[in-house]
Amino acid sequence: MKSFLHCRLFRFIWVTQPSVWSFHRDARLWAAMTPADFEAINRCDRLLPKNFNFAGDVLDQWSQKEKTGERPANPALWWVNGKGDEVKWSFRELSSLSRKAANVFTKSCGLQRGDRVVVILPRIPEWWLINVACMRTGLVFIPGTTQLTTKDILYRLQASNAKCIVVSEEVALAVESIVSECPNLKIKVLVSPHSWNGWLSFQELFQSASEEHSCVETGSQEPMAIYFTSGTTGFPKMALHSQSSLGIGYALCGRYWLDLKPSDIIWNMSDTGWVKTAIGSVFSSWLWGACVFVHRMAQFDTDTFLDTLTTYPITTLCSAPTVYRLLVQKDLKRYKFKKLRHCLTGGEPLNPEVLEQWKAQTGLELYEGYGQTEVGVICANQKGQEIKPGSMGKGMLPYDVQDNPEKTAAVIRGNFYVTGDRGLMDSDGYFWFVGRADDVIISSGYRIGPFEVESALIEHPAVVESAVVSSPDPIRGEEFVQELPKTITGKIKRNLLRDQEWGRIKLQN
Repeated sequence: MKSFLHCRLFRFIWVTQPSVWSFHRDARLWAAMTPADFEAINRCDRLLPKNFNFAGDVLDQWSQKEKTGERPANPALWWVNGKGDEVKWSFRELSSLSRKAANVFTKSCGLQRGDRVVVILPRIPEWWLINVACMRTGLVFIPGTTQLTTKDILYRLQASNAKCIVVSEEVALAVESIVSECPNLKIKVLVSPHSWNGWLSFQELFQSASEEHSCVETGSQEPMAIYFTSGTTGFPKMALHSQSSLGIGYALCGRYWLDLKPSDIIWNMSDTGWVKTAIGSVFSSWLWGACVFVHRMAQFDTDTFLDTLTTYPITTLCSAPTVYRLLVQKDLKRYKFKKLRHCLTGGEPLNPEVLEQWKAQTGLELYEGYGQTEVGVICANQKGQEIKPGSMGKGMLPYDVQDNPEKTAAVIRGNFYVTGDRGLMDSDGYFWFVGRADDVIISSGYRIGPFEVESALIEHPAVVESAVVSSPDPIRGEEFVQELPKTITGKIKRNLLRDQEWGRIKLQN
């Protein structure tokens, strides 16, 4: 499947190119800019501005609208943990708190614009706070999931040349064990109520930090974030996004796929390490002034999930098809969702049967989308369009990708970017996912690279060779079956045979 590059003025991934006109603060043109103007940039009907900073040019503007009463009294971030704890931040509070966090990194930590910061945190408010702080300071934000192994963290630190890492307690020990192998890593910050020797305490530094901070005036093409791909072929690759690719690039997505308005409350279940969180829980949502709802939920539980929808006024829900497969097994007609009106899914193919069952039980459609770390949302069933069960919708603007030069050259065909996925397009312009062109396994929304699993297993002295393949799974979509040689002893078999969140390892007798 190929994505046509509609225009060269807007880049999803940062590359050097001539500057164009600016609407930034110095130009005194912000008052004329609206989400409709961002849409025009997405469509390439309007030139990309020379300067742009999402924190200063979007979040602070919503903050000002709250102050003047132009925005309804709706929180910017609403976080709960299911244990009675709750955090609600307005845009004014988010702006103020993120300035304090910005001073933590620039003044207390001594980081400078362009420095790279790896952030491995679960779904806690500090993740959003630090994300915005990096925008304000021009630091490059590199998120990672807490499911990363020690080897994964080492690879990301070395590949990115990160100068700082911010983690929670669950991964701090893993970082300690590899820090000597990361000569560029100078600063370790711990987000925890407890102090650790050798680590700076984010909470302590935050409490004493000033609220006075001037947002850096970043260029639209300036690097803002690095997301590591899922490692579908070989090891994960870095996808470098610019201030505008994330900050402006999801205006159309926010309106036509997510269907967001300032009065909406969106709950996106994606893990903090993936670009889908950037799309649904930061940029699309806040660009349109919507509230981002977050549930800590360390492990998915259908009862907790459904209770949340009946307790809180969530209007928009986005989750992987695996979640909906689990939910439709319940008697959903027993639940009265408070305000749910729009449901979305992505990350793996959606079974037509699940779509039909969800609609039959809830009366709501499921709007499937398709995207990649490198480019975000490529296709989607947009609000107002007919939904064809099994289709991932029609193409969305805009598309342009740059990456590792050799890898990029291998997937560029003239004005097309070859995604590595195979699909079909019908006469109405709807796309249908067929499968990966490589051997990647997509399970529960996770993309599992067989190479990494094989590499890990081959390290065991009893393993001579291994090959990972997938098999269909009614809940996860796919599971992987690991075939190991007959020479492995019974003891090793008992140690290796285990259920994983994403699939099963099966040993052949």
